[in-house]
Amino acid sequence: MINFASDNYSGVHPRIMQALAAANQGCACAYGDDTYTAEADTAFKALFGEDIVSYIMVNGTGANVLGLASIMKPYHAVVCSSMAHINVDETGAPENILGSKLLTVDSEDGKLTPKDVEQFLFAKGVVHHSQPKVISITQSTEYGAVYTPEEVKALGDFAREHDMYLHMDGARIANAAAALDVDVNVFTRDAGVDVLSFGGTKNGMMFGEAVIFFDKKLAEGFEYLRKQNLQLLSKMRYASCQFKELLCDGLWLELAKNSNAMAKRLADGLAEIPAITICNKVEANSVFAIIKPEYQEELHKQFAFYEWVEATHESRLVCSFDTTEQDVDSFIAAVKAVCA
Repeated sequence: MINFASDNYSGVHPRIMQALAAANQGCACAYGDDTYTAEADTAFKALFGEDIVSYIMVNGTGANVLGLASIMKPYHAVVCSSMAHINVDETGAPENILGSKLLTVDSEDGKLTPKDVEQFLFAKGVVHHSQPKVISITQSTEYGAVYTPEEVKALGDFAREHDMYLHMDGARIANAAAALDVDVNVFTRDAGVDVLSFGGTKNGMMFGEAVIFFDKKLAEGFEYLRKQNLQLLSKMRYASCQFKELLCDGLWLELAKNSNAMAKRLADGLAEIPAITICNKVEANSVFAIIKPEYQEELHKQFAFYEWVEATHESRLVCSFDTTEQDVDSFIAAVKAVCA
């Protein structure tokens, strides 16, 4: 099977696998008191600045939920897109662990604007309502859209004006950075992001995410929060060594550039087939296209992908760091054949 189902389906980049093998020699201190974790922290500081605080996490749900927990109380609320991962794909973990409410906004591409958030401000100071405290955005979004630095800054400015925080789910932050072709700080810390979930698993790592704090005060006590909520790895070196390798010479961007380029190639090829409708502007590594059920059935014999919206037969096709031009061209040729 050729994978277009998810960037989680892909294996591990060879350099990451080599880093894991190298870290497997001998013993190392547990729970992050090892040289690999120190080197990963150094790599994050080289990327974002010496004054940040980084914490390695097991998975994306843990990174998102605990990143939010660090800046919220149970009576607070998070404003997010209705298609946000924290709302759709985390089995209620934010509500269950935070005890807080998610206030959702419908949007075609998964993006939020200050106007979207403004509608919830009426609740501020009203004892009967959850208090809007955090704006959470996904970069790139679950629908493959990328926030511009200006769009993030508008939300960051709005958050500060109304005593709120800005959280970014960066499970695919590398794809956004590659698409925007700007320094990652321009659309994160410089734009007003307070807490960032930095993704590694979808971009060539075996496992591991990180929570980045751009204000050290917000990170106070986070080490206890991480332990209490089952996200402290004992053999931390195996996650940390991956981030060190991923970040050391721009590998994270190189891999994301391939994912994005393959998605663009895929969308361009499918757009030429009359029976296929491309549903979104392809900015990162996801393509959404309407594919009739009878075509899907035949295509699934060779290719893995998901029908995203059953009612309209809209399918999601995700390209990964290891997607090749041959993979893409094979899919396009197969679609042309079944549609003929």
